Amino acid sequence: MTNRRSFLASSTAGAGFALAAPPASNPNIHELNLGVASYSLREFQRSLAIKTLKQLNVTYVNIKEFHLPYILPPAEVEKGRKQFEAAGLKILGGGTISFQKDEEPEIRSSFEYCKNAGMPLMVAMPTRAILPKLEKYAKEYNIKVAVHNHGPEDKNFPSIQDVLPLVKNMDPRMGVCLDIGHESRAGKNILESIDMAGPRLLDMHVKDLKDTMVRESQCDVGDGKLPIVAIFKLLQKMKYAGGVMLEYEINADNPTAGLAKSLAYCRGVLAGLSA
Repeated sequence: MTNRRSFLASSTAGAGFALAAPPASNPNIHELNLGVASYSLREFQRSLAIKTLKQLNVTYVNIKEFHLPYILPPAEVEKGRKQFEAAGLKILGGGTISFQKDEEPEIRSSFEYCKNAGMPLMVAMPTRAILPKLEKYAKEYNIKVAVHNHGPEDKNFPSIQDVLPLVKNMDPRMGVCLDIGHESRAGKNILESIDMAGPRLLDMHVKDLKDTMVRESQCDVGDGKLPIVAIFKLLQKMKYAGGVMLEYEINADNPTAGLAKSLAYCRGVLAGLSA
């Protein structure tokens, strides 16, 4: 077993960790797309969120509506997208977008939003009844739909294991976004869920918990009990091509230090695995 702390120690030292660069790629190791879900910076305006992501040497981002509101006119959505892109950020997706009403115009409007925002993937929270209707739009817009699990409080999809039977025969663009914290709290083995999902695993939200069953125990990645090293090893083995998005839900008013520490730990894990 690899010591979790050794990865973090090898990746950074002292205050300089905030600007730690991603590890150099190893051509013999499948590279993961480590990024940040902008929900982590939900109390920051768009320009400050982008500036912070760049200071943290982030390349990949999933955009939450706080930084690109759904209600904006298409031209303003495109303008916001270009701000992310001009900063060198690669948009891998956005959401979570909720579908609780069975209304076709609302569904189409959400896909139009994702198209204008340059999102190749939509993280979605549909009901079981609405989920099949999203497939038509995934095909029409060529936008992937990743159904997000939300733990035991979610009456539809507490685990991605609840989604997989419903999408197994759908278009390949239909799959899941695995939130590893919620999956743990749903009482599932995260590694088994990843293995079960296979190519249906389209996106991930990464965090850590000091108590694997308690939402309020979220902590900086590396300080908790979720099997980050084993998760990354499995993702590399299966040549996972989606986003591995850090979703930092604590310290909303001042998340930068925790984000930096969590990114440094994840980068340290990847550097260790590459070596």
